[in-house]
Amino acid sequence: MESDTLIMLVIEGIVAILVGFLISRYVLNKTMRTKELLAEEKAKAIIKDAEADAEVLKKNKILEAKEKFLQLKTEHEKVISEKDRNISSAENRIKQKESSLAQKIEQTTRKHQEYETLQANLQNQMQILDAKKEELSKMHQRQVEQLEKISGLSVDQAKGQLVEALKAEAKTEALSYIKDIMEEAKLTANKEAKRIVIQTIQRVATEHAIENAVTVFNIENDEVKGRIIGREGRNIRALEAATGVEIIVDDTPETIILSGFDPVRREMARLELHQLVSDGRIHPSRIEEVVGKVKRQLEDEIIEVGKRTTIDLGIHGLSPELIRMVGRMKYRSSYGQNLLQHSREVANLCSIMAAELGLNVKLAKRAGLLHDIGKVPDDEPELPHAILGMKLAEKFKENPEVCNAIGAHHDEIEMTSILSPIVQVCDAISGARPGARREVVASYIKRLKDMEAMALGYPGVEKTFAIQAGRELRVIVQSEKISDKQAEVLSFDIANKIQTEMTYPGQVKVTVIRETRAVNYAK
Repeated sequence: MESDTLIMLVIEGIVAILVGFLISRYVLNKTMRTKELLAEEKAKAIIKDAEADAEVLKKNKILEAKEKFLQLKTEHEKVISEKDRNISSAENRIKQKESSLAQKIEQTTRKHQEYETLQANLQNQMQILDAKKEELSKMHQRQVEQLEKISGLSVDQAKGQLVEALKAEAKTEALSYIKDIMEEAKLTANKEAKRIVIQTIQRVATEHAIENAVTVFNIENDEVKGRIIGREGRNIRALEAATGVEIIVDDTPETIILSGFDPVRREMARLELHQLVSDGRIHPSRIEEVVGKVKRQLEDEIIEVGKRTTIDLGIHGLSPELIRMVGRMKYRSSYGQNLLQHSREVANLCSIMAAELGLNVKLAKRAGLLHDIGKVPDDEPELPHAILGMKLAEKFKENPEVCNAIGAHHDEIEMTSILSPIVQVCDAISGARPGARREVVASYIKRLKDMEAMALGYPGVEKTFAIQAGRELRVIVQSEKISDKQAEVLSFDIANKIQTEMTYPGQVKVTVIRETRAVNYAK
């Protein structure tokens, strides 16, 4: 009985399991079907949205294409319109030119007709004039014959007497006139000459480059100095052999001295050192390469300086070789005065003086610029620089007056042109002016600073200023410490001290300034 019950329970369990399985299978199938339907609906919705988006995108692209087409069409129409306007404008200009040409042809034809009429009238007038001249000649001959009968003298005798009388009268009047002119010239010549020279000097103001036989090359540190020297000094030897300049390397920090009497070589050496230090590669083969490059650069710079100088001075038609020599003047000096600046100053002085005297200003300026050209030739033959400069000017077909002025500015040859004494005087003015020569800038500045420091050492002195190229010293004192009477004494003492302890050109004016201020505020 119990076994039957157990079997029944097992059967019921199995049936229950089968029923549950079938039910779950049915539910699962139902759920899957529902999901499939939902997925289909969602896919249809996505496809529908995509089709809508595609339609919108299609419409946008069509609109963009239409806008691009309209834009291109507008630009094309503008180009065509612009071409039409240009063609119309060209046609109008052609029509105007045709009209102007027709008018000119008409005017030329009319003038030609007038000329032919005038020529015919002129021929008629000439015929009438010839007839009248012939008649007048006959009348004059009859009058001369009548006068010879009345006076008893022939025509030649009468002319001789009249000429002698006029000569005596003219000689008397000329002597009187010359005497008056000489007396007036003696009174005014000296004054006028001083006026012209002073005015000429005052109208020219140029800076002067004071040069000597050394050039200082600054470096960043002593490590660079060692690289420049090279192993066992081979770089220094290569530089000296390539440039012809002595290179001095001593204990002076961050400084190398280039020594040589040729400024062109010194400048070349300076540029080479600058390029080598900037590049960093310093060895004999590199030195030779840089030397060739710098020589070409310096030659181009010399030519450019010469061209710029002639343009600045308004001198035209100068030979290219003379222009090159003018450029070389930049690297030459005369008694410490830069030769190019000196020549430019002489050219300006000559032009101003020639203008005051009513002479040819261009020739005077040309002669002033070239007067020292004999100092800068490449071969430098053994001739005075004035004669050499004259020969160079003659070689390059310069004006004879300019050649004579160059050769005669040191009285090497006789002066045959009025420009020669002008060039000589202007050369003396430029060279003899205080400060132009024989004073190095460093010593000049040191003298000014020493003058200021000496005056600043007096009690009560607040500030000192050396002005007018060291020709005047202005001393500002404290009003509460120095009285007006003491200011006069101080000025006298400083002037005496400068006179006894310092070396200076000309004279130095000492001005002591004492100022008292009373300041109040209204509130």
